[in-house]
Amino acid sequence: METTPSTTNSPEILRSERIAAGILPKVLNSFDMVAIFVALVLLITNAPGIASAGGVAYIYWALGFITFLIPGAIVTGQLGLMFPGEGSIYVWTHKAFGRFMGFFAGFCAWWPGIIAMISVSVGAVTSIQHLGSLFGANLLSDSWQQGLVILCLLAVSLMLSVLRFRVTQNIVNTVFVVYGGAVLLVGIAGLLWLLGGHPSQTNLASADTWQITFGGTGNFTIFGFVILALLGIEVPLNMGVEIRDTRAITRYLLWGAVVVIVAYLLATFSVMAVVPVKDQANTTAVAEAIQVGFGPAGTILAALFDVILVGVFVLITTVYNYSFGRLLFVSGLDQQLPVVMSKVNANKVPWVAVVVQTIIAAVFTVVIFIVGPLTVKVSNLSTLMYYITLASTAVIWLLSMVILFIDVIFIRAKYQEVFARIQLAPTWVFYVCAILGLVSSAVGIYATFTAPWVPLILTTGWDAWIGSIVVVSLLVGVVVFLIGRRNVSTSVSDEDVIAEAVS
Repeated sequence: METTPSTTNSPEILRSERIAAGILPKVLNSFDMVAIFVALVLLITNAPGIASAGGVAYIYWALGFITFLIPGAIVTGQLGLMFPGEGSIYVWTHKAFGRFMGFFAGFCAWWPGIIAMISVSVGAVTSIQHLGSLFGANLLSDSWQQGLVILCLLAVSLMLSVLRFRVTQNIVNTVFVVYGGAVLLVGIAGLLWLLGGHPSQTNLASADTWQITFGGTGNFTIFGFVILALLGIEVPLNMGVEIRDTRAITRYLLWGAVVVIVAYLLATFSVMAVVPVKDQANTTAVAEAIQVGFGPAGTILAALFDVILVGVFVLITTVYNYSFGRLLFVSGLDQQLPVVMSKVNANKVPWVAVVVQTIIAAVFTVVIFIVGPLTVKVSNLSTLMYYITLASTAVIWLLSMVILFIDVIFIRAKYQEVFARIQLAPTWVFYVCAILGLVSSAVGIYATFTAPWVPLILTTGWDAWIGSIVVVSLLVGVVVFLIGRRNVSTSVSDEDVIAEAVS
């Protein structure tokens, strides 16, 4: 299939579109892209919170797949084939709306990656704690201890992210296969429980468990959590120029989506079947399903699952690190950020970008888990700070998805010839995808503001904090753009930027 990065009607071509492919090697194949997609989207510990809603969880999963994951995959595939450059939404929005909106969309897509690295590391901490509890040990009970572990995991992700990309990706691929085996173990636990004659812990025969309810205590907010669990569709194409064959774009979107759908449904099924209702909302409920479902061997297998999850979370943090680092890299090439951001090491990896965002993530970790709890004596302060920050960045990430679904409509209008030549579906499908994606993204944002994620703050305080952080973050993005525009020099040639990047 032919792809064309520009047409005679296109706006100014970004410098990064011209030169990124000459700096970074093409190393990614279809399997690599599937592994990256699954690492970014499938966080299996998201399933318990959704499963706790009862049978209606299956309805919400189906709605999420139909209105967000699949439309997002179709739109991403179309834009990725038309403009297979480094930076995904940064490039696509530039094509649709120009330089400012391109940078703004890129910022909205990059900023959540920082907190996502911390969030995944928190998952590793939780798995370590659960592993200790299986053998009567109380591990990492203090927030400062958790902070130190997160800092160590961020350091490991940094080291892995600056290795030769093929080496790092081979490690990610290996862990991806192991991750698949662990998820399969979860599904088997549910089957063994039911085949052993035990009743399902969730009574799916009851009509009440299938009802969609609204309001402050209703379960409709679970749909918002489903949307949040499916974020990351477009992120693998942050490495667009590093793909060997553009056919890998459609392949990863297809098979990656299939893996994510099957895995989330398997985990939801097992948690509902095996785990007592009172424990189903816990992120450790997936491991508990294995512990209970496998009977006498359950404790050992649950311990093994926890160990695997720790390794998986380390590699997922690494994938977030190198994937989102590419957005800083291309912004450096385009002089939206200091050119130093585009520097690559001897392994042809954008090392400065990775180091910078790791430092930012480390600063947030120190403030949330170490400095905050030590200076302000408020119970569960680190937990509250963490969830407020996480929810705020989720809203910003969803804003970037709103832009993505709008992009495809404007790009179709501006690049009709190229769009028609590289068209994955009938035109009406893209309009339907855009509408569904916009509505589901809006619901995700609404659900985030509807009620606190933890019972440690009132809704008014929750909304005020999230709203303030979102507004300040977006203003920071605008200010950075304005500063970057002042520093753009038209006298700097492509050769000068390349020399700076590889020096």
